[in-house]
Amino acid sequence: MRLSNCTLSLAALVISGSLAWGQTPAPAAPAQPAAATKPDPAPATTLPGNIQVSGLIDAYYSFNSNHPASKTTTLRNFEVKANQFSLNMMKLSITKAAEPVGFTLDLGAGRAWQIFHATDPAGPDFVQYLPQAYVTLKPKSWKGFQFDFGKFYTSAGAELTENNLTWSYGRGYLYTNGPYYHFGARITKPLNDHFTVGLQLVNGWNNVEDNNSGKTVGITTAWTGKKISWFNNYYVGPEKNNTNTGSRNFYDTVVNLTPTDKTSFYVNFDYGKESQAFGVKKDATWVAIGVAGRQQLSQNTAVSVRYENYDDRDGFITGTAQALNSFTLTGEYKWVEGLISRLEYRRDWSDQAFYERGNAGLSKNQSTLTLGFIAFFGPK
Repeated sequence: MRLSNCTLSLAALVISGSLAWGQTPAPAAPAQPAAATKPDPAPATTLPGNIQVSGLIDAYYSFNSNHPASKTTTLRNFEVKANQFSLNMMKLSITKAAEPVGFTLDLGAGRAWQIFHATDPAGPDFVQYLPQAYVTLKPKSWKGFQFDFGKFYTSAGAELTENNLTWSYGRGYLYTNGPYYHFGARITKPLNDHFTVGLQLVNGWNNVEDNNSGKTVGITTAWTGKKISWFNNYYVGPEKNNTNTGSRNFYDTVVNLTPTDKTSFYVNFDYGKESQAFGVKKDATWVAIGVAGRQQLSQNTAVSVRYENYDDRDGFITGTAQALNSFTLTGEYKWVEGLISRLEYRRDWSDQAFYERGNAGLSKNQSTLTLGFIAFFGPK
């Protein structure tokens, strides 16, 4: 199948538009709070009781040069459907600031949330419509100490979940193969103006209902400065089904660099080890690194690049012992406040035949071209 003239014309419009206009807001921070400055928020919708409402609709067309018979692009979780138009996600968020009690409730629908919750023991039909749901306690007298309980996004990783908050349209391997969310309790406490520590006790990775009787512990730190920020996250606990034998150790670190208000970079490194992954004496490890940068070209345009190397040396994460690589180039155009489009080229390759190719079998590489539109309102 080939891209239609209409799709190519629309892609050309995005590119030509990107050369014509003036400066966009500074790019969103690619990790937890901090570092790179975020885009100017769309006007907030404020309700009584300090309740705020925000939302988004995110859809795309993605062309895969491998023409996979399943119409699914291998190892993607956002632009997953190949050679067709698709709805990525819809989300409505209702939040109340903790004064001293608050909450966050996200309601979601779309293909991304199905993939997001595909392995949850609770079953995707139950949890996919609630990306986040937690209560917050933050009394003023506790000097910044915050307690959250419920379902919340993971602290690990450089990329955020919603497309209006990130640099690329699709997520990289480090996001795709890491934890997405947790269910349990977490606390954070700033020790000074720059350094914050946190502790989490959760069911595990991507499970509202636990798959065993053990619990996972998370330790987080965040150092934030004007031009550089550094985040560390460590999760440890049993993750196998119906047994507490063996633990998964996962370390994630992100460095954000913002040399100017128009230029941002990040470096993300992951190390994971699953004890007794393939029997009592056989562990599995994986190591990954990702680097990315974003440059604001004008008021309405920006360009981002990302490279990742993912060494799944024992095949525990992807099911095949392999070294994966990925390069992504993204152009962004802001039509008006609250509407952006992204044109994205991505090339994936491996040292093993892993990517689906037509009806013939597997290929060592795949290339995609994706055009996405994100409409959103409310506070970030």
